Amino acid sequence: MSLSTHWHWALRQLARQLWLTALLYALAAVGSVFLAMLLTPLIPPGAADYVTPEAADRVLGILASSMLAVTTFSLATMVTAHGAVTGNTSPRATTLVLDNEITRHALGVFIGSFLFSLVGLVALNAGVYGDQGHVVLFALTALVIVLIVVALLRWIDHLSHLVRVSETTERVENATLSALLERARRPGLGARPCRQMADQLPAHARAVRGGEVGYVRHIDMPALINAAETAGVELFVCAVPGAFVDITSPLVAVAGNGDVDDDALREAFAIGPTRTFDYDPRFGLIVLAEIGSRALSPGINDPGTAIDIIGRATRLLTRWVEAKREAEREAKSEAAAEKAGSKARVWLPALDPFDLLDDIVTPLSRDGAAMLSVQQRLQKALASLAALPDADLQRAAHLHSRRAWERAQQALSMDFEREALATLVLPSQD
Repeated sequence: MSLSTHWHWALRQLARQLWLTALLYALAAVGSVFLAMLLTPLIPPGAADYVTPEAADRVLGILASSMLAVTTFSLATMVTAHGAVTGNTSPRATTLVLDNEITRHALGVFIGSFLFSLVGLVALNAGVYGDQGHVVLFALTALVIVLIVVALLRWIDHLSHLVRVSETTERVENATLSALLERARRPGLGARPCRQMADQLPAHARAVRGGEVGYVRHIDMPALINAAETAGVELFVCAVPGAFVDITSPLVAVAGNGDVDDDALREAFAIGPTRTFDYDPRFGLIVLAEIGSRALSPGINDPGTAIDIIGRATRLLTRWVEAKREAEREAKSEAAAEKAGSKARVWLPALDPFDLLDDIVTPLSRDGAAMLSVQQRLQKALASLAALPDADLQRAAHLHSRRAWERAQQALSMDFEREALATLVLPSQD
């Protein structure tokens, strides 16, 4: 899919909020109490003989006290996990580790069950259920207990591997892969992809500058395409998702004599204080490199994690090239090309393989320059990428191989280490 509208993007960001899930569960819990009041007339007369109001009161009291303790413990565990992930991997990875469906569901169930029991106790002691309504309340309480048990088991399993480095790197890899595959299948994200924006941009194009300072997190591409079609102009996106902009940075360049609303173009760009993983694969590679660099620091000294990061980056870029080739085969027909956005009047810079390798290779080659095992794996990874059927990636792999070798030459202390590494260095393509 291409970049969505601002409304779809905002709703997706809202759905990831922890408080929203807890609120929905809480509202459902409160609604179930009132549902019990509505179902009271349907209860058979003899059902109240099996369940007493005192039994329902005791169960709800136990549920309220236990869920308050479980919720407090879970929140404290999340704070501890947040610090552990920040210290062991990267602060940028905490959003992926802690913001997930299991965490939102578990805390939502715990908080919702707590409110359910509170409202049930108040309604029961106020006598709003009459002589038989407590039977429905007791049945709903049993259902809530089942939900709690399931959520608690999933939550315990999740906590058992929450702060593992491998768990964090896997989540970052999956988020990066999703963004890379999106850019491979639709290089322009709904617009027309452009390899060299400087060569494509007309000299008379007028720049529309932003009024905020931060990172581009989302672009309302349908709005830009509609504005370009309405005004009869061509738009060249200068600030892609992940780019840092200030009040003087051009967001988009307008080519043509049509009358286009600059404020509408600015509103198409969502700018925030941090980068996100959704449409920014370079951010995912940067976070992976941060995890590898932290592992190579003297305080941690874990080259195995850095080697694992190199393997994950190699897998990501390989999948990216494979997806690009598959998308190119599917776009050979005119109908597929038009569907991919080739007729749009908006241009977006395509991903540059050199930038992708620079994000992941440069930090690891710098921080692991004195470790032969890391340098060997890095050179083998670059050789694997250079063998892929992508000319731009091949040139970038050869260049980064030479640069990593130059760093290692200065850092490796033994001649036999340099000799062993020299056999793996890719030849220069100059």
